[in-house]
Amino acid sequence: MTQTKALPRAATSVKLAAAKASIAASALLAVAKLAAGLWSGSLALLSESGHAFVDTGATALTFFAVREAEKPADEEHHYGHGKYEALAALIETGFLFGLALFVVGEAWRRLQEKNVEIDVGWPVYGVLVVSIAIDYVRSRQLSRIAKAEGSDALAADALHFASDLVSSTLVLLGLVAAHYGFERGDALAAFGVAAFIAIAGFRLGRRTIDTLLDAAPRELAPRLKRAIAEVPGVIAIDSLRLRTIGPDIVGEAAIGVARGLRVEQAARIKSAVADAIADVTPRARLTLSVEPQALDDETVAERILLVGARRHIHAHHVIAQQIEGRLSIGVDIELDGAMPLGRAHAIAADFESALRDEFGADAEVETHIEPLEMHLLAAQAADSTIAGAIEAALARVAAQTRPNAQVRDVRVRQTAGGFVVNFHCRIDAAVTVQNAHDALDEIERRTREEFPAILRIVGRAEPADG
Repeated sequence: MTQTKALPRAATSVKLAAAKASIAASALLAVAKLAAGLWSGSLALLSESGHAFVDTGATALTFFAVREAEKPADEEHHYGHGKYEALAALIETGFLFGLALFVVGEAWRRLQEKNVEIDVGWPVYGVLVVSIAIDYVRSRQLSRIAKAEGSDALAADALHFASDLVSSTLVLLGLVAAHYGFERGDALAAFGVAAFIAIAGFRLGRRTIDTLLDAAPRELAPRLKRAIAEVPGVIAIDSLRLRTIGPDIVGEAAIGVARGLRVEQAARIKSAVADAIADVTPRARLTLSVEPQALDDETVAERILLVGARRHIHAHHVIAQQIEGRLSIGVDIELDGAMPLGRAHAIAADFESALRDEFGADAEVETHIEPLEMHLLAAQAADSTIAGAIEAALARVAAQTRPNAQVRDVRVRQTAGGFVVNFHCRIDAAVTVQNAHDALDEIERRTREEFPAILRIVGRAEPADG
């Protein structure tokens, strides 16, 4: 599972400080706009003051939401409290749409009136200019903090200040128009304010509803899929489910890997996928699952060995034949030589059943059970005379074998059951594995004929230029 560290205390205090500053700025602007609107009689300015008071309440709600969202997960909220921010943003969306409808109604009523007087003086213009400046600064600061901290509530606040900036500009233009004789300019400006309030509400509402309905992040999902698919060893992405909880992205991903991999290899791939996800978004907390899958180019022998490995059975000497469309398999398996035959037969029968599951019920499967020596043999270096004789025999036989081979690193040990011989054998690197194996078999067979006391002889082929 990819882990996302909790926000440090400094980051939390930055978010709370930003929310507090927003409350102070919104309250100050709301009072100033209300006073200027009452003094001038401008419907657009009064509408804008109402917008500002709604923003003040929204920013207070934002402060509460940010504080609650930073609480850690508990028994009732396993994924934390991040959705408090989305809930606050949804409430703010309702406020915005309600205010937009109220402003439209008042603007329509004002258009029906005649001889509307608007007293515009420099204090009104001063309030609007200062408001525009504050809105610009606050929207930029909040957008930056919201993006850095992944906060829905602060993003909503930034959107409020941005919409305030536009609507205050419209009010200013409406008042200028009214000052120069176009009395309807103020009411038309109010319509513009209502439109921008509604647009802000729509944008905020769409994002908030996506969060509450666990919609997958539109742009993030394709980026994560690409990053996961590029990790070496990943052969498929079976599923990827994402949702947002506050600033975090949570979900799960199921990746396909070759079923023949060892456990530690699959674990390394899983770790690399977690790192790739963190590179795309450090806030992701995804539960990763690894699903083994068959590769298209797996051979019959690889599939047989894989079935054996799953049951901790050492299988070898695989012979597979295709007889009139039917697969016939012969394979040797090694089991503890001291094991009772009944138990060994049951293990072999289970292995055969697993092979039929792998290749089809009509597959012909025959297993040959060989004893596997499980105990350690007490050994010591053999007498130098016999060891020298065996080494000389190996060298002589290897020189006569085709392809030619050079024997080296011969080790002869004496055990209670006979001699155990190990050696390395250099063969031309261009020789096939089959031919090299046949040569080793020949060397081992002929050497044992000369020295019947050899219990076990094991040769290792190496490329002559290695």
